[in-house]
Amino acid sequence: MNPITPIIVTLDFLEFPPGNTCRGEDRSPALNIKNLDAQSVAIMVFNPFIKSCCSFTPWIIWNIPPLSRIPEGFPKEPQVLKPVQAVQGINDYGTIGYHGPCPPDGEMHRYQFRVYSLDTMLDLPPGSTKDDLIKAMRGHVVQYGETVALAR
Repeated sequence: MNPITPIIVTLDFLEFPPGNTCRGEDRSPALNIKNLDAQSVAIMVFNPFIKSCCSFTPWIIWNIPPLSRIPEGFPKEPQVLKPVQAVQGINDYGTIGYHGPCPPDGEMHRYQFRVYSLDTMLDLPPGSTKDDLIKAMRGHVVQYGETVALAR
């Protein structure tokens, strides 16, 4: 088994602009990825600040083509063709697709964007859960990177 190598993941912001939050258009943000060498990409977003649990997940998406810039604005559909082809699962809100930050007034939350470079396209149906995605990725992660953004 080869070691997992790092990729560099960045967002275009440190603090979420309104368009990427529940108070705006609730649009998924673009991600920039350097040193990517993959067959596909999977992204999981975590908010560790939700008090009812430890790893609340507002977005899971996989089978994204290996691009240096993952575009913004994925529609809230299980299988998408635009802005690029991808498959999305059920987030911890119980819905499909990206759900932007929505912390209570006066609170600041940190969102972790974890990006997995995979050696295959995953045979995982649309609407799967984060546990399903984690199981499907086992043995296929060849690169990994993450970044964070703040929301208030």
